Amino acid sequence: MATFKKHIHAMSAYKPPLDGRDPASHLLLDFNERTLPVSEAVTQALVEYIHAGRLQMYPAYADVETVIAEYCGVKAEQVMITNGSDQGIDLIIRASCSPGDEAIIPSPSFAMYHQCAKVENLTVIEPTYTLSEGFPLAGILKAITSKTRIICVANPNNPCGTGVSREAIAQILAAAPHATLLIDECYFEYSGLTVCDWVEQYSNLVITRTFSKTWGLPSLRLGFVVSCRENIQALLNVRGPYDINQLAIVAIRAALKNPAYTHDYVAEVMQKAKPALEQFLTCHHITFWPSSANYIWCFPPNPKALNEALAAAGILVRPKPNAQGEIGLRVTIGTVAQTERAMAVFKQHLGV
Repeated sequence: MATFKKHIHAMSAYKPPLDGRDPASHLLLDFNERTLPVSEAVTQALVEYIHAGRLQMYPAYADVETVIAEYCGVKAEQVMITNGSDQGIDLIIRASCSPGDEAIIPSPSFAMYHQCAKVENLTVIEPTYTLSEGFPLAGILKAITSKTRIICVANPNNPCGTGVSREAIAQILAAAPHATLLIDECYFEYSGLTVCDWVEQYSNLVITRTFSKTWGLPSLRLGFVVSCRENIQALLNVRGPYDINQLAIVAIRAALKNPAYTHDYVAEVMQKAKPALEQFLTCHHITFWPSSANYIWCFPPNPKALNEALAAAGILVRPKPNAQGEIGLRVTIGTVAQTERAMAVFKQHLGV
């Protein structure tokens, strides 16, 4: 006889298509990851820690929140590290909501928001992103009720890359002072979009970030939450004392001490490779969503065949349907050379 909550059994698991992904045989443009290895400084720091004979010890985080806070321009007491930003999202929703509460999650968006909301047995309202309107601000404001307890906004959004203005975020904060507004700044380094400077002003604002995407460390699972001191203290009551592994801490300390390697990569992606792909898509009349991040969601003719052609050429991208069920390809942007390699397959597919 099942003893778990009935609604948990009725859910489906979030299963990203990870099988068969091999960087030795594929150019991985499907998960919005960094497409180059981490810096030698990060690798060396990890090797030295492993050889120091300390893996048998529990993690000790010391002043890592201070280091991250300085990077974000906030106070250490306004930062909490998490096991990837996924854990931060989960903790925020769990701490904010009770069964039957309402969650507003604009769609399509990152699947973890829905997963965590469903675990808490929330009613989910989904205003829809559109190519013409972009961020559905009006739909979100209209959906707010006295039962709204969480509003999840990715800035920029995944898969469409749509950025959200500070003005729009301020309107939502003012319209729902009784609800937590979760702003997911997962792609901050690419977009430059942030409201971290508002955490003292708005007690219902909570921000998540990660070291998975730009910094290239998704396998080590380190994210963090930024909010006012009172919210961070409450979330620490929910997070475990050893949830973040020590190797992640070692890697991030080394990465933040050597930021130029990451900043140079971001500059190549956003200032060179991304404009080149946008120009190519525009010239060949391929519809794509304007993006503030390191990926573009495009809708070429016969996307299934193009996806197969890219895979045959050793390039993986991510098929994603829009609200109407039309399949687009979300293409991660890497270096100029990697982007040119992908565009060569596009050209062959288009016969140009």
